[in-house]
Amino acid sequence: MTALTKGIHHVGLTVSNLEESAKFFVEQLGWVEVKRNPSYPAIFVSDGNIMVTLWDSKVDSPVQFDRKANVGLHHLALFVETEGHLNELHAQFTNSGIEVEFGPELVREGPAKHLMCYDPSGIRIEFFWSGA
Repeated sequence: MTALTKGIHHVGLTVSNLEESAKFFVEQLGWVEVKRNPSYPAIFVSDGNIMVTLWDSKVDSPVQFDRKANVGLHHLALFVETEGHLNELHAQFTNSGIEVEFGPELVREGPAKHLMCYDPSGIRIEFFWSGA
């Protein structure tokens, strides 16, 4: 059967800190803000290939997602083109106070490497370099 879909159009994330999460994508990753929806509120950001829509939670005390107990997004994985970019992101996150779960390390036996961090709302984000 031929796939009836083609890639990802966007990923929608509910966040607890809308402005700070948007700043993470724009200032830390170099993405651009595409638009805002002040009535929700929501902010849409893009790297030119995919779009992430950030939706403000609707409660005063949102519950953090537990990837081991809840059904839902385990993590968002973003591709980086070079090992240098992966290392640059790690240094940038460390210097900016972004919570890093683990720094660049081999995926299994390699040569691929990845790092994992959390955006300001606690969204778990992986950065993946294929090693090629």
